[in-house]
Amino acid sequence: MKKTIMLCACLCLCGGLAAQQTDTVKTSTLGEVSIQAQAEGLRRIGGAENGLHIGQGELFRAACCNLGESFVTNPSVDVNYNDAAVGARQIKLLGLSGQYVQMLTEGQPASTGATLPYSLGYVPGAWLKSISVSKGASSVKNGPQSITGQINVEYLKPEDDPAVSLNLYGDSQLKTELNAAVGRHLNHHLSTILMVHGEEDFGHHDDNGDHWLDAPAVRQLHVMNRWKYTHGRYIMHAGAGYLQERRQGGQVDHMANPFRIRLDARRAEAYMKHAFLLNQEHNTNIALLANGSLYRLDGTFGPKAYAGDQLNFSSQLVLEHDFSDAHNLSTGLSLNVDRLDEQLSIPHSSLLTQEYTPGLYAQYTFKPSYRFTAMGGIRLDHSTLYERTYATPRLHLKWLPTERLTLRASVGKGYRTPHALAESHYLLASGRTLELDSLLPQEEAWNTGFSATLHLPVGERDVQLSAEYYYTNFLHQAVVDYEDPLYLRIHDLDGRSFSHTLQVDAACDITDELNILAALRLNHVRCTYDGELLEKPLQSRYKGLLTVGWKPMMGIWQVDLTLALNGGGRMPKAYTLADGSASWDDEFPTYPQVNLQVTREFRHFSLYVGGENLTNYRQPQPVIAADAPYSAAFEPTLIWGPVHGIMAYAGLRASF
Repeated sequence: MKKTIMLCACLCLCGGLAAQQTDTVKTSTLGEVSIQAQAEGLRRIGGAENGLHIGQGELFRAACCNLGESFVTNPSVDVNYNDAAVGARQIKLLGLSGQYVQMLTEGQPASTGATLPYSLGYVPGAWLKSISVSKGASSVKNGPQSITGQINVEYLKPEDDPAVSLNLYGDSQLKTELNAAVGRHLNHHLSTILMVHGEEDFGHHDDNGDHWLDAPAVRQLHVMNRWKYTHGRYIMHAGAGYLQERRQGGQVDHMANPFRIRLDARRAEAYMKHAFLLNQEHNTNIALLANGSLYRLDGTFGPKAYAGDQLNFSSQLVLEHDFSDAHNLSTGLSLNVDRLDEQLSIPHSSLLTQEYTPGLYAQYTFKPSYRFTAMGGIRLDHSTLYERTYATPRLHLKWLPTERLTLRASVGKGYRTPHALAESHYLLASGRTLELDSLLPQEEAWNTGFSATLHLPVGERDVQLSAEYYYTNFLHQAVVDYEDPLYLRIHDLDGRSFSHTLQVDAACDITDELNILAALRLNHVRCTYDGELLEKPLQSRYKGLLTVGWKPMMGIWQVDLTLALNGGGRMPKAYTLADGSASWDDEFPTYPQVNLQVTREFRHFSLYVGGENLTNYRQPQPVIAADAPYSAAFEPTLIWGPVHGIMAYAGLRASF
C-alpha cells in the first residue's frame, strides 16, 4: 500500500429512525446498559430495542480519553486488555468478546478485521457527542453482524453551535493528550468542523520489576474534517479523516537482545451522506450512504513479523415511510466490499481474502399506542467468499402494562465473517505455536433476551429497578483455544458454545444533588474445547458495580465515585514446570477497583482531577516466563486483571 493514501467514498443516509423515538411515559425508562435516574446526558432509547443513549454529561464522569474508557461507569459493558504486550483492548458484552458487538459510526459499519484489536483507541473521547448501546439482536438495517448488540458512536456535528473546544489531559504514567475542535457556519446552508487529536506516552514503566513494560508507549495523530449542507428538503453530510499510530512495547532497553514489539498503523477514511424528504406528512424519505477506509498495519513481535492491508467499502440505499402513526416501513439495499491481504514471516505465509456482500432488508414497526411496539425485520445477504445466501430474522417487542412497568423481549440471528489472523494477530507475541484454519466458516448465533424496568415510588423519589436476561447460542464460532500449553489454536466450533447473562440493577436520586447506581451481573459462559464443554477461560463469573454522583453548589462541583468488584474465573489448562509445579493457578481471584474524579465547572471551561485503580490491585504475573521471551513457555496474552497500579490524572476542558 502506498504511504500516501487518497480515498473518496460517497453517498449516505440521514433518514429518520422511527424505532428510536423516546418513550412517552412521564417517568423516563432507563432499562438497561446503565440505569441512572437523573444523570446528565443519559436517556432511554425508546421503541422496542433495549438500549441507552449516553451523552457527554455521562461521558465526562470519567477521564474518557477514548472509546475504550467510555464505559467505566457502565455495569453492562466491560473493557479489558487482551494482552500485556501490545495493549490491545476489547469490549465484552453479554459475557462475550467484542467482535460479536457490531460497531457503528453514525449508523455506518466500522472496525472490522485488522483494525478490531485497536479500534477502541482510534475514537478520541473528546470527539464524542454521544454513544448509543443496544443489547441483543439489533435492527436489521445495519447488517447481519450484530450478535450480542450494537454500539453506535456519534461525533461532534458541523451543525452544532460554532465553537472552539479544547481538551488537555495528562497522567502519572506520563501520557499526554491534546484535542481541539473548531466549528464554523460558513452560511445558512453550509457548516464544517475540524477535529484534531494527538497523544504520546513519554513514560516507560516497569512497576512490577519483570523487565517488561507494563503497557506499550503509544504515539497517535488523528485528524478529521466534517461538512454539512442543507437546502430545502435535501441534506448532505460528508467528511474524511486520517490516523497514524505507533505502539512500542516489550522488554526494557537495558536487557541483552531485548524482545521488542512494535506496531505502525495508518488509516484513511471518508464518507458522504445524502437524504431527501419526499413527503413530510408521512415522513417519507430516501437516503443513500457510503463510507470507505484503507488500513495498513506493520507489526513485529520479537522475531515474528505481520503485515496487513485492508480495504473496506459499504453503501446503502434506504427508503422509509410512515403509513400512519401506527405503521412504519423501512426497506433498503446494501453492498459491502472487504479485501484483506495479510503477510506473516514465521511461519512464512500469505493470505488474501475478498468478500462482496450484496443484501436487502425490510423492517416493519407496529405501534398502535405508546403502550405497545412490535418491530420485525428480515434481511437477505449473499457472500461471494462463502458462495451462500443467508437470512437474518429479528423481532423486538415492547409492552407497558402499567405506567411504571416496561417489558421488552427480543430474538434474532446474527452472522459475521471471521478474520482469524487479523483479529488475533496480537497472539503472535506468545511463544506458543499459532495454528489456524485459512478459511473458517461464517460465525452464526441466535440471541434471545428479556428485560423489565419498574419505577417504584419511595416518598417523593423514584427507585428504578431493572432486571434482564440474555441467552446467546452459537451454531458456528471461531474458537480461540488456549487449552494446549504448546499451541494456540483458532478453529471452528466442534460442539456447543453459549452464554447466559443475568443482570439486576437499581438507581435512585437520593437528593437533587446525589444519585447512586448499584448493579450485579452474572455470567455463565461455556465452550467446547477438544470435545469437553468447559467454562470459557479469562471470563469473570460476575461483576458488581456501585457508582455515586454528587453535584453540590448548583453543579459547580461534581464528584464521581465508581467501585467495581470483578469476580474470579477459570484459567486455561496449565503446563508443568521443571520443578513439578504448575505454570499458573487453575483460577484467577476476585479483585476490586475504585475510581474517583472531581470536576470544577467555570463559565467557559472545567478542570478535573482523578485517580484510577485506587486499590492498586494488579495481576501478579501478567507476563508468563518473562525472563525467557524466545521460549515456548513465554505467554503475555493471559490477561484477566489490571496490568498497572494506581494512576492519577488531571485535565482541562474548554469551549469558547
